[in-house]
Amino acid sequence: MTIIVVPRERFSVSVRVLEALYERTRYPFSLVYVDGGSPRSTRSQLEAASRRYGFSLIRRDRYLTPNQARNLALRQVRTKYVVSLDNDVLVTPGWLDTLIRSAEDTGAAVVGPVTCIGEPEGEVIHSAGGVAHVAEWGTRRQFVHQNHHEYSRLEDLRPLLSRRETEMVEFHCMLIRTAVLARIGTLDEQILNDPHHVDFCMTVRAAGGAIYLEPAAVVTQLAPPPVPWSDLPFFLQRWNGPATRRSLEHFRRKWRLPEDDPSIAAFSQWLVDRRRLAFGRLHWMVQAAVGWRAGTWIERVCLVPLEAAVSGAAFYALRPRGPHDRSQA
Repeated sequence: MTIIVVPRERFSVSVRVLEALYERTRYPFSLVYVDGGSPRSTRSQLEAASRRYGFSLIRRDRYLTPNQARNLALRQVRTKYVVSLDNDVLVTPGWLDTLIRSAEDTGAAVVGPVTCIGEPEGEVIHSAGGVAHVAEWGTRRQFVHQNHHEYSRLEDLRPLLSRRETEMVEFHCMLIRTAVLARIGTLDEQILNDPHHVDFCMTVRAAGGAIYLEPAAVVTQLAPPPVPWSDLPFFLQRWNGPATRRSLEHFRRKWRLPEDDPSIAAFSQWLVDRRRLAFGRLHWMVQAAVGWRAGTWIERVCLVPLEAAVSGAAFYALRPRGPHDRSQA
């Protein structure tokens, strides 16, 4: 059994999540950890942890897209199953045993847990499976996408959740049968941020693989806000406007969707709003200082262009590979 951990949007929670992974996972596993461009303090802690626990650490001195990082790690996987885990996701005891058992029982190509979001852990659902497909009405094609039970309380829904086939689970935590990767090939690196999980699940299903939700396994993504200053450069690169537009345009063309697809437009707006989490404190301070009306005007005239300029200038997909990329075991 192999677990790969890849950077999502921040580095500041990486070590906490890594320690929890080892404390809460009893099923034997090997770990391939991808560290792309983390700050010096995080890099040093990860290097120390790799020596202590004996996992493989792949270090890149530049930021990586999620699929770039996963493809790097997947080259080292030789086991029947692999779990892709984001570096900001806390697991719970028994999670890995449960996902493997679910895959064995169902023959699924992909199994995902219930993913909660924020702290305290395991309270608010972010995703419990979902819908992800292209609907057709005559010659009209439309992208249909929705997380199931988003923002519901897990305690309220737990009795109603059961193992079932679903169209989509998220890359926050996803168990994959490696045989399916041999059929579909490497992950699509033209998708620079989202919808990477949607594209992967649609590709798996198009290749005949089944996807299951396993609600007996629960994980929690430690999502922002806040975004510490040390995480700001990576966060802005992860959610920058050019990457969003390029990713969604590639996804649209790949799945033969019309230019005016409403779900693509909604996805684009969600990604723009995500980027603005980095400046949430600054927005609040401006409005608190000058009032809502004046604050809104200042944001529109000053802050929004600043966000776009900083984010666009950080477009990592246009950056060349650094001379010091390296791997270490």
